[in-house]
Amino acid sequence: MILTEKQNDALTELINIGFARTATSLSQLTGHRVLLDVPEVSIHPIRELGSKLASFVSGEIATVQQIFTGPVSGNALLLLNYEGAMMLSQLVAPEGSPASDRIDVPTGEVLTEIGNILLNSCLSVFGNLLQIQISFSVPRLYLEALDGLIHSLMIGKEEVRYAMVMYTSFKMRENSISGYLVMVLGVVSLEKLLELIDDWADLATQPSSYS
Repeated sequence: MILTEKQNDALTELINIGFARTATSLSQLTGHRVLLDVPEVSIHPIRELGSKLASFVSGEIATVQQIFTGPVSGNALLLLNYEGAMMLSQLVAPEGSPASDRIDVPTGEVLTEIGNILLNSCLSVFGNLLQIQISFSVPRLYLEALDGLIHSLMIGKEEVRYAMVMYTSFKMRENSISGYLVMVLGVVSLEKLLELIDDWADLATQPSSYS
């Protein structure tokens, strides 16, 4: 799907605002300043998501997934490669670092909480600025290969679905961790979201009625 220039600019601005809130939340969680690169955003049919992410992830990946519902509904995912997931959990909770290089239960709980904070921070900004009410399910952590993730997002879904892919890099304590925030939307929700974004962009460009 090709976005109009206005939609792309407005969506990028919304994501910048959402990611700024996300960085603040992560800073509060870790006690360290967090810098996020300017996010890149693109929209793809769900069947093309694998090829989009393949250059970033290989082998096992960690995803925190959270269903959201409202006028716009779908599945939000924080996607990290395995090494990045381990590093992020250790930066947030160094005292709980696992003895091995595998994600154990305590580490998984830390990652799930991080995902919960990041996804809620970003999606709440979308909801507030677009003036829609969004409800969130309990987040869940999945460890699987990329092919398995794509299959789980496609299985049993009859409607055409799209993935809005937002890529950024976290910088914290001399470390850089790259990750994706992905929103999987049905075509009706995507059309509604783009309609709301158009309305928000039009409102944002109107001159103020106050002198």
